Amino acid sequence: MTATAISTAVELVDAPLLYKGKVRELYDLGEHVLIVVTDRISAFDYVLDPAVPEKGNVLNRLSAFWFEQTQDLMENHVVHTDVERLGSIIKDKELLKDRIMVVHKAQRIDMECVVRGYITGGGWRQYETSGEVNGIKLPAGMRKNQAFAEPIFTPAAKNDVGHDEDISMERMQELIGAELALELQDKSLSLYSFAKEYCAVRGIILADCKFEFGILDGHVILIDEIFTPDSSRFWARENYELDIEIDSMDKEPVRNYLSASTWDKNSQPDPLPAAVVNETTRRYMDIYHRLTGVTLR
Repeated sequence: MTATAISTAVELVDAPLLYKGKVRELYDLGEHVLIVVTDRISAFDYVLDPAVPEKGNVLNRLSAFWFEQTQDLMENHVVHTDVERLGSIIKDKELLKDRIMVVHKAQRIDMECVVRGYITGGGWRQYETSGEVNGIKLPAGMRKNQAFAEPIFTPAAKNDVGHDEDISMERMQELIGAELALELQDKSLSLYSFAKEYCAVRGIILADCKFEFGILDGHVILIDEIFTPDSSRFWARENYELDIEIDSMDKEPVRNYLSASTWDKNSQPDPLPAAVVNETTRRYMDIYHRLTGVTLR
């Protein structure tokens, strides 16, 4: 791959940096916030080197796509995604043109709203141990990757340091109030249902996904990112099978490489090989094409 990878935008944005996450950087525009999506990639709680070309483009453009697709279901935080409207704030518009999103300043609700359509990943590990997922008692004898009769809502309390904490719906109601918790549950399930059907037509299974919400002018809106490879588990329909680890359409090449390496998971790993980086770029571009019908450069 010959595309330039953007590991940070600090030198390219003339605005105060509010927050630097594993992938996104937030800049203060006064009334609004500028989100720049970099090509940084993380796994096992480490940000890795090198950055993955085109990853930020895919994440930002997919979020913008889905925010538009779902705006009738749920108001979101997007103001615009036009780099030209930012004028001299952006020092290299060509580099950042597909990576920016100007959004409303909303008060984040400190909950990660997870919807699971299939029992896999962390949900499967909980089920193996207790027969439950986030306090929801499930039928005995379920098999890994099996679809639920109905999708389930499994929230997590957000922690800015360390892992988010899986909690029950009852605990979520205690933390943020029953009315708000039920609203977030309802909106999350509606959004998942919409995207699951959209994906199915395109030969993709949306196994699970997560949302974040905020409060703006007294009402709930959708924030952060939605239905991207970093916030959702996509499976190609042709790869679906019970009782196996299904190769998901995201940064699986990175996870597989690290898991098979001698890395101790307690220190910064060595740089990723070029072949792993290139395959990860290909996967992100492939899921974008399959979801939108558009081929990126």
